[in-house]
Amino acid sequence: MTIVVSSDISSDSASRAKHAADATPDLISAVIDEAGKLAAEVIQPTNQNGDREGCHYNPDTHEVKTPEGFKEAYKKFVEGGWTALDAPLEFGGQGLPHTLKFVVDEMVCSTNLSLGMYPGLTHGAISALHAHGSNELKQTYLEKLVSGEWTGTMCLTEPQCGTDLGMIRTRATPNDDGSYAIEGTKIWITGGEHDLTDNIVHLVLAKLPGAPNTTKGISLFIVPKFLSESGERNPAFCGGLEHKMGIKGSATCVMNFEGAKGWLVGEANDGMRSMFTMMNEARLMVGMQGLGLAEMAYQESLAFAKERLQSRSLSGPKNPNGPADPIIVHPDVRRMLMRQKVLNEGMRALALFTGHQLDLSVAHPDESARASADDLVQLLTPVVKAFLTDEGANNANTGLQVLGGSGFTTDWPLEQLVRDGRIARIYEGTNGIQAMDLVGRKLSLKGGQLVRTLFRVLSGYLKGNPEAPHREELKGAMGALEKATMWLATGEGNKPLLESKLVSARFYFEKLLPEIHWLLSDIVSGKDSMMDMGDDHWAA
Repeated sequence: MTIVVSSDISSDSASRAKHAADATPDLISAVIDEAGKLAAEVIQPTNQNGDREGCHYNPDTHEVKTPEGFKEAYKKFVEGGWTALDAPLEFGGQGLPHTLKFVVDEMVCSTNLSLGMYPGLTHGAISALHAHGSNELKQTYLEKLVSGEWTGTMCLTEPQCGTDLGMIRTRATPNDDGSYAIEGTKIWITGGEHDLTDNIVHLVLAKLPGAPNTTKGISLFIVPKFLSESGERNPAFCGGLEHKMGIKGSATCVMNFEGAKGWLVGEANDGMRSMFTMMNEARLMVGMQGLGLAEMAYQESLAFAKERLQSRSLSGPKNPNGPADPIIVHPDVRRMLMRQKVLNEGMRALALFTGHQLDLSVAHPDESARASADDLVQLLTPVVKAFLTDEGANNANTGLQVLGGSGFTTDWPLEQLVRDGRIARIYEGTNGIQAMDLVGRKLSLKGGQLVRTLFRVLSGYLKGNPEAPHREELKGAMGALEKATMWLATGEGNKPLLESKLVSARFYFEKLLPEIHWLLSDIVSGKDSMMDMGDDHWAA
């Protein structure tokens, strides 16, 4: 398909649209194949050792050493051009579709989430600088960030504040040369210090003198580890590493800015808008982390279920020449595998749909189509982040359950997947914060335009596909979603509650007792939908 570029698109969008049109199915397929090889042959071999060794902090030098093999794997990742996949063309990027990067992200997250986080946040820094930085800052930093020669971080959280960023205490004092002296401490900074690259570029939220003591008083600054003009070490030091449940190969740092030199990104007191360019991209990336770990958990538990011999099938032996049947013949195991498989496929479809809308929002030739696509991206970003990480974590736990006792040991990778994936429901805004963003902001944004755009897309699909499988079920689900949206919009949930005992009774009869109906349906429907899955269907 050829995209005709109209004159009302920015030059970057026009370039991206043209380049995206050159991304033929053959090219896309080749990129995916190569990404698969890289993930399997270079990235995955570093995963288990990264978890066991972790990162090492030297308090004398404030330096961090990543696990053995990480530096070499990162070098190959950079040499293959993977950091530049969908990055801006004018700064050395390849300008390929964001959707393609989502596919690659899933593979990287599946095989070593910790390693994938170093270039992952760099990509968000690229987007924030490209959208809000001055030409001078872009020329100084973007090419090296795009190439992977340098990495980037996002410095928001402080010991006394996380979600409520209006409480930050980091200060930026103007210097005579137009730069700023940054003073303060940030915590939980992914990739704040490491040995993968020669320089690290920090994007730091801080407050200028006299700024309002709210989020409206926050500015964004770029603070490099080494000053590009002189090579001098900037006093932005790692003060220690967090000791974590998972993602142990990812350096999660306390960062102390001791009068470090920084430069303003965007406008003064407008840092939150600039940072959210990076934050929203990071939220989509975290969604892919949840999916990637869930997919690896499924593949591992499926392989185990095909090989592990225990008991006989209820319908008679399926492995008559062996001492027992593989556990995949048992309905409960198949139920768990089916849940993983189906949810992973659905999550992937949602993520790639959102990625496609992201591509359309910057490269479609029609302005109204770009606006509608952007509406969907804004609406679905918190959904992708929360749903994929919630269900991804559930699927990793389900995969562990398939392995039974083996899954609880370090001899198998499931326990690491469960530990690594747990953080995805927390960072870049907890999933409760995503719900607040969706309900408290996105549903009412532009007078409800965002959610109306989604309903228009769903209605269009139903109208255009009268013979689609499960059409009526989808229509019913859409009706339920519309009803829930209207209930939230009209504020019916704010009515005064009855006294506590009546509330408890109502909850039981409305929420718990009705489970008897679907439990009955689940029991009497039997196991055919699980058992009819052929051996060659599992990997499809």
